[in-house]
Amino acid sequence: MNSPIIQLLVLAGIAVFLILRLKNVLGTREGFEKPPAQVQSTRKRPDFEVIEGGPDPDIADHTEGMPEAAEALAKMKAAEPSFGVSDFLGGARGAYEMILMGFERGDMADIKPFLDDDVYASFAEVVESREKQGLTVEAQFVGIREMALTNATFEDGIGEVTVRFIGEMTSVVRDKAGEIVEGDETKVKRQKDIWTFARRMGSDDPNWQLVATGE
Repeated sequence: MNSPIIQLLVLAGIAVFLILRLKNVLGTREGFEKPPAQVQSTRKRPDFEVIEGGPDPDIADHTEGMPEAAEALAKMKAAEPSFGVSDFLGGARGAYEMILMGFERGDMADIKPFLDDDVYASFAEVVESREKQGLTVEAQFVGIREMALTNATFEDGIGEVTVRFIGEMTSVVRDKAGEIVEGDETKVKRQKDIWTFARRMGSDDPNWQLVATGE
């Protein structure tokens, strides 16, 4: 019998031996495993506890280190169950672009419904001053680089949420002759704002109003 055949027979014998040993080991282990039903029950328990009494991820995801803001947002949800923090921030993102561009271009009528009276008066004063000087602004919104909820309060049914924005845009100011007197139309600049939005929770009007601005 030649050498390759001998080697093949030896390897086959080793394989049979290992299979038998593996079968014995698996048979011993199987007796100590938990029934599938018990494993499934153990995995489901944490999810149930989070739903029943754990933190609301819609709030917790945006209020780390801000327990008072988290409490205020929870009260807003109690007053208006359909309110969602993530949904609000999505709306605030769109409102920021709309209001900022409306102000830059002087289209105050379009954004007036979304501004508190005092904020509207402040914005309108700046727009009017530009017009008296014969200045016009050409601006293009690029996007929002950063955005974060920084505070929230709830008092007498009024919810207020403060958001920090860092937007990117191009902007130039032109005089009566059309010459650029400020800005660079090829350069993207960052616009930093801290805006506070307010709304009576549970009201039929779904729109939030901008009630305060800062940097």
